[in-house]
Amino acid sequence: MGKVIQMAKAGKISIADLKKSMNKSMGINAAHDLRQDNPTTVKDWIPTGSRWLDSMICKGRMAGIPVGKISEIAGLSSVGKSYLAVQIAAQAQKQGKFVIYYDAESAIDPQFLKDSGIDINNNFLYVQAVSCEKTFKAIEDTMRDYEGMQFLFVWDSIALTPTESDIEGDFNPNSSISVKARVLSKGFQKLTVPLANGQHTLLLINQLKTNITSNIAEARLKPYTTPGGLTIEYVSSLRIWLTGRKSKISFVYDESGRRVGSEVKAKIVKSRFGTQDRIAVFQIRWGDRIGIMDEESWIEVVKQSDTYRVGGGWCYVKDKKGIEHKFRQKDWMDKMKDEKFKQMVMDIMDEELIKKFESTGSNIVPEDIDD
Repeated sequence: MGKVIQMAKAGKISIADLKKSMNKSMGINAAHDLRQDNPTTVKDWIPTGSRWLDSMICKGRMAGIPVGKISEIAGLSSVGKSYLAVQIAAQAQKQGKFVIYYDAESAIDPQFLKDSGIDINNNFLYVQAVSCEKTFKAIEDTMRDYEGMQFLFVWDSIALTPTESDIEGDFNPNSSISVKARVLSKGFQKLTVPLANGQHTLLLINQLKTNITSNIAEARLKPYTTPGGLTIEYVSSLRIWLTGRKSKISFVYDESGRRVGSEVKAKIVKSRFGTQDRIAVFQIRWGDRIGIMDEESWIEVVKQSDTYRVGGGWCYVKDKKGIEHKFRQKDWMDKMKDEKFKQMVMDIMDEELIKKFESTGSNIVPEDIDD
């Protein structure tokens, strides 16, 4: 710091010298010249598997899960939280990122991972989340020891991961609630800066609980809450809540009556990159087809466009030249095999979800979806 102090006394100081001196003093690259590098800026995104959802996360562009940040996906039981997380992990692998999956439920099947697009032979490690403290330490040590690599850490689920005091103590639930909140608060505080500087991503999977309150107005405004205290709400740059399409789980069945998926309403509860409370709807399948039924959902967006109309049992979509293309709704996926038609639909989605929203703040919510 001596050189910097001398320059300051002389009435001039170099930003580069001050940055170098401060980073040396702090023992970490915490000082940045924003003209050259801003660690808080999201430089990359991991697709969720839903074009509709990706289009809503960041105003004015296609996005996904922000790299270098903490994101949360919370949902009701059996709605498809882990399925969505695995889809995101598969996309991260395609980008060359190493995926470390912390599982507190011991419920991950290797075959399911393979069927979902995960390459378990490369850039993937499965870890049992035995406690919050050990998971935080493992993430912190990995970022420090493998500098230069990019990691996606998936923590499934944070609600079921015990603290060390839970493991060593009794079964009294009241004795652990405040302890876990403090552990999470301290842990996330230590991870935020290293995640941003190393361009790593932490994806938290959480549970939605019914908000039990005597205040009727509050219950209507906020019907659900998440375990873990307020820390997750504050540290997360993106929070997505998954519920059933019509307030409860809407399961999808095959012709034999076997449950093969669920129809999901994904609501952006918080986004530092766009406006919250936007909603996307899609199916998550786990039967003969595993993953998000992405293109099937696009028709819901098209229906909100001025280019769409219905008449005589047919659906009509108008392209940029004013030419109408007709189809029956039941034949939507067959129509999507036409690359020109598919590109036209993608252009309409960009207009409805990105461009219109950027200029007017409008939202796309299918009419039959309950808020």
